[in-house]
Amino acid sequence: MSKEDYEIVVGLEVHAELSTKTKIFCSCPTEFGAEPNTHVCPVCMAMPGALPVLNEKVVEYAVKAGLATNCTITRQSKNDRKNYFYPDLPKSYQISQFDKPLCEHGQITIGEEGEEKTIGITRIHIEEDAGKLNHNEFGSGSLVDLNRAGVPLIEIVSEPDMRSSKEAESYLRKIKSILEYIEVSDCKMQEGSLRADVNVSVRKKGAKEFGTRTEMKNMNSFRSIVRAIEYEAQRQIEVLEEGGKINQETLRWDDVSGKTFSMRDKEDAQDYRYFPEPDLVAIKLSEEYIQNIQNHLPELPESRKKRYLEEHGLTKKEAKMLTASKYMSNMFEDTLAICKNSKAVANWLLSDVSRILNEKELEPEQIPFTAENLAKMVILIDKGTISSAIGKKVLEELFEAPKDPEEIIKEKGWIQISDEGAIKEVVLKILENNPQSIIDFKAGKDRALGFLVGQAMKETKGKANPKMLNEMFLEELKK
Repeated sequence: MSKEDYEIVVGLEVHAELSTKTKIFCSCPTEFGAEPNTHVCPVCMAMPGALPVLNEKVVEYAVKAGLATNCTITRQSKNDRKNYFYPDLPKSYQISQFDKPLCEHGQITIGEEGEEKTIGITRIHIEEDAGKLNHNEFGSGSLVDLNRAGVPLIEIVSEPDMRSSKEAESYLRKIKSILEYIEVSDCKMQEGSLRADVNVSVRKKGAKEFGTRTEMKNMNSFRSIVRAIEYEAQRQIEVLEEGGKINQETLRWDDVSGKTFSMRDKEDAQDYRYFPEPDLVAIKLSEEYIQNIQNHLPELPESRKKRYLEEHGLTKKEAKMLTASKYMSNMFEDTLAICKNSKAVANWLLSDVSRILNEKELEPEQIPFTAENLAKMVILIDKGTISSAIGKKVLEELFEAPKDPEEIIKEKGWIQISDEGAIKEVVLKILENNPQSIIDFKAGKDRALGFLVGQAMKETKGKANPKMLNEMFLEELKK
């Protein structure tokens, strides 16, 4: 049998750090990047006698996430102890939620219009993050940093509804987008604010029973998740085709080799010996509390997408791509507030800005320049100060060393040539050097004009006014 005879089944457990100022059970700050063990106290270090107090903002943010993903909000919830031993978990248990999570039975839609698919969300619950182990590069030991211990998380558990790496990526991007829009997490994957445990299994097409799943922990890049799913699915298919058996286990994905490696047997819920957290009271939410959060939810991606279609005349594809990232969408709106050219701004963000982000493997929130910088560049093009070709060069400079675009074009000598005499001189020179193009144009080959304009732009290093070039070439060719 071939790969086409099997179906991939994927489920994601997405962990998002909440953007609260303090930790979930104490008043320690949550900022990323502090010196090791400086954001700690007796509570998050699990000192004997220290008791947790639940941060109410954590509950509010979790309910926000639940409402934004169409979940049912549990009116009476509680916290539980999840027992396991690991050096970065000072209590030897994690305070989480087991049988009564805050949010259940949600769903989101992925895919293009006409090919949409609903992905179920089993639950969203709150829990505390563990600390971090810093491994010595020479293998002589590890040190524990507890700054992250107690940072509040929500865990969003999907149904096993995804059938490809592409669907898994689309789902994760949609979750990231929603969390950004409702402002409960900064979702900075490079800092570990958003990461996912990826569950993969395969089964023969038409089979009703799921295959044995494996899990890859704490993955924080879209590219790695896609590669890991594709590799692991192929590995499982090869094992089954050779008559082997898939073991339920936790795997480590190695991005360099592009392979998964076994770490340990995969735990089941009973292995964690969950029981109610005795040091915290139950969570009871009133209808008024939930409705108030619902009434104050920010604009969500679907609503903003509709607005872009109606107010700015963007295509469905453009609106979807822009609203996929709140940062990119905000960049569009902030730029548009200055330069008023919606089509041009959308085109620059979705073409050249997105291209450079992909080349540098950056996320939109890592764009180094401001909306004002981009707006000034668009205005310079609209005024004819620079050409679109020069605009591309300015954009490259903005990624390398952000500053005022006017300064860049002055320093580089990129101001557009709009002097009629200078343009005509270039046109006549190009026509003299390309007699065959003149013949082709007169024979009805319109592409000859584009070639001549291209040669003129090359001659002037992209600085000639393209509109003037077109007009002057036509004028000379018709003589």
